[in-house]
Amino acid sequence: MAKITKKELLALLNKDLGLEYTAMVQYTQHQGTLKGAMYQTLQKELIIHAQEELAHATILVAQIDYLGGVPTVNVPPAKISADSVTMLKQDLAGENDAIARYSKRIRQAEELDLYHLAQQLRTILAVEQEHAMDLEQALGK
Repeated sequence: MAKITKKELLALLNKDLGLEYTAMVQYTQHQGTLKGAMYQTLQKELIIHAQEELAHATILVAQIDYLGGVPTVNVPPAKISADSVTMLKQDLAGENDAIARYSKRIRQAEELDLYHLAQQLRTILAVEQEHAMDLEQALGK
């Protein structure tokens, strides 16, 4: 398999960055529109998730800049719903996608001997896995 190039990795990191922006927006919207007393504690957790997604974006911006790229400001559209369970499933799907992407991105960074980047991505990955666990628990999975 051909080794990824730094330019290709930067493009993928910028895609990840845009999706972190989206996750922040989506969590912010969902926490404000979840309906029902059973979601009061979860709403607070989703605010924390949104803040952690912003922290991930900040890490990615610094890494992209350090590697000579220009951090994106593009924000892919967030998923919304009027149904609370659907919202949580949307959030879980986003987290599972992030887990898959960051797992791959870590391997790609290591292919280029960018171990500092791989370590930063591991930090993000661990938090994304915690988010997925929170959402699975909320959905009774």
